[in-house]
Amino acid sequence: MPYRRLPNTDSARLKSIKCAHEKGRDVPPFKLAFSPTSYRRIQSVLPVFESAIFEHKNSLNIQAEKNKEYQKRLKKVRLYISHFIQVVNMAISRGDIVPDTRNFFGLVEEEKKVPSLNTEEEIISWGQQLIDGEQKRRNMGLSPVTNPTIAVLKVHYDKFMEYHNYQKSLKKRSQRAQEQLNEKRSQVDGVIQQIWNEVENTFNDLPEEMRREKSSEYGLVYVFRKSELNNVNLFQSPRIEEIG
Repeated sequence: MPYRRLPNTDSARLKSIKCAHEKGRDVPPFKLAFSPTSYRRIQSVLPVFESAIFEHKNSLNIQAEKNKEYQKRLKKVRLYISHFIQVVNMAISRGDIVPDTRNFFGLVEEEKKVPSLNTEEEIISWGQQLIDGEQKRRNMGLSPVTNPTIAVLKVHYDKFMEYHNYQKSLKKRSQRAQEQLNEKRSQVDGVIQQIWNEVENTFNDLPEEMRREKSSEYGLVYVFRKSELNNVNLFQSPRIEEIG
C-alpha cells in the first residue's frame, strides 16, 4: 500500500507549499481541496520561509568568501610568529642575547623549538605573548629583536585579529540564520501536513488511484516500495517514487 511522504529538504518543502499556493490562487475557494484558513497560513509562511532560505545561503556564501582572505592572513601571521621565535633562538645561539630572554615571551628557557602554531587559539596566544614580551624588553632598555621586528609582526597580528573577529561575527550570523531557518521549517512542515490532511479528506470518497492522482495535483507525494512497483503503472503515476 503506497503512503505519502512529507518533504524533508528545503527545496522539496518550497515546491510543495508553492504548489498549494498556486492552487489556492487559481482555484475558487468553494472548489479548493483545503480550507481558506490553510490558504491564509500559506500566504503567511511562504514569503518568510523563502527569506529564511535566502538569508541562510547568503550568510554561508559570505562566510566562505571572506574565509579565503582570512586563511591568507592566518598563514602570514603564523609565519611571522615562527620567524620571530627562530630569530630569538638564533640570537641566543650566537650569544647576542641571554637564554633567559625566552622567559619574556612565555617560552621555556632551555627549549629551542618553535612551539605549536597549529590552531587559531595558539597563534592568538603566542602572538600576544611575543608583542607583550618584546614591549617589556624595550621598556627595560634591551636591544630589540630584528628581522622581523615586533612592530612588523604586530601589523600582521592586528590585521589577522581584525579578520578573526570579523569571521566570528559572520559565523554568529550564519548560526542565527540557521536557527531562524529551523524555526521556519517547523512552521512550514506544520502547514504542509495540515494541507495534505485536508486534501486527502476532501478526496477520501474517491477510488484509491483517483484519490492519489487528485491529491498529487496539490503537491502530495506518494511512495511505493520496490515490491509494489510491479503492480503500478509508472507512466500514469509521475509522482510515484521508489524507495529502498
